[in-house]
Amino acid sequence: MFDQIWPLAGTPFMGHPVMVWCLFLILVAMLLAFDLKVLNRHDHAIGFKESLRTTALYVAIALAFGGFVWWYMGHEAAILYVTAYLVEESLSLDNVFVMSAIFAAFAIPAKYQHRVLFWGIVGVVVMRGVMIAVGAAMIERFDWILYVFGAFLVFTGVRMAISHSGPPAHPEDSRLVRLVRRVIPISKEFHGHDFITQVTTAKGLRRVATPLLPALLVIETADLVFALDSIPAVLSITPDTFIVFTSNIFAILGLRALYSVLAVMVGRFQYLHYGLSAVLVFIGCKIFWEQAIGHVPPLVSLGVTVCLLGSAIGLSLVRAKVEAVGQK
Repeated sequence: MFDQIWPLAGTPFMGHPVMVWCLFLILVAMLLAFDLKVLNRHDHAIGFKESLRTTALYVAIALAFGGFVWWYMGHEAAILYVTAYLVEESLSLDNVFVMSAIFAAFAIPAKYQHRVLFWGIVGVVVMRGVMIAVGAAMIERFDWILYVFGAFLVFTGVRMAISHSGPPAHPEDSRLVRLVRRVIPISKEFHGHDFITQVTTAKGLRRVATPLLPALLVIETADLVFALDSIPAVLSITPDTFIVFTSNIFAILGLRALYSVLAVMVGRFQYLHYGLSAVLVFIGCKIFWEQAIGHVPPLVSLGVTVCLLGSAIGLSLVRAKVEAVGQK
């Protein structure tokens, strides 16, 4: 019936009907509109309880979408979706360090941070979509690119375990910010949640950028860098672009909602980067295993991922508790 209203509804696009992609993008747009116009219609600092409630909502929606994937593509695809979601959510935790450093460097008040993160998501949807499409096309055309992904993930995992890099130093003095200053002056003052505003000078009205704009651009750049690790990892779990894209977006939505909690708690997870590095090494080795020996069941990948991350978080919490007892 819908095909009669919109003939392109069933047209395949990256392996799935255009209608399915459009429904997902409409869902994301509705979630963002609900977040901006209802949950955060008044700029305010998001508290611990509010952050947890919003996170629970996004996790519930992500899992419900996993049920849709089960109905639409089958149980194996649903397991791959959950695995990809968990891997992306975990690898994105490092973004919290970077976002905290960026907000601190630009002295962004807590009540405006959500606005920056909101528009950051809009840019992420476009940026991740392009990168996933390019990555999937490369895998489909060049089989050997999987070996490159595998080697890259193993190398990245080992590097992460040996030298865990911290947030960037002085992001407010980065080349990107200096480039923005050449295009438009950056004010040191905030004008509500505006990214660009007009101020009165001796020469009349002048258009300037508030600190929110360079902060947003630096966060978008940081996400692009992190995507170079996370997207090959998720594409190595499944080459299905629909699973990869939807799991990516839901994971980022959940992480943004949980930001105000993680910004305080993430420092307690001292062993988390070892768990993340082990996950990357495991996914990289799985690629070589599947090419040389045979298919690894999705449930095995999900179980190993959960065990590695759970062990890292559990050990971190135990150490934090022991250190807290020792200080008393």
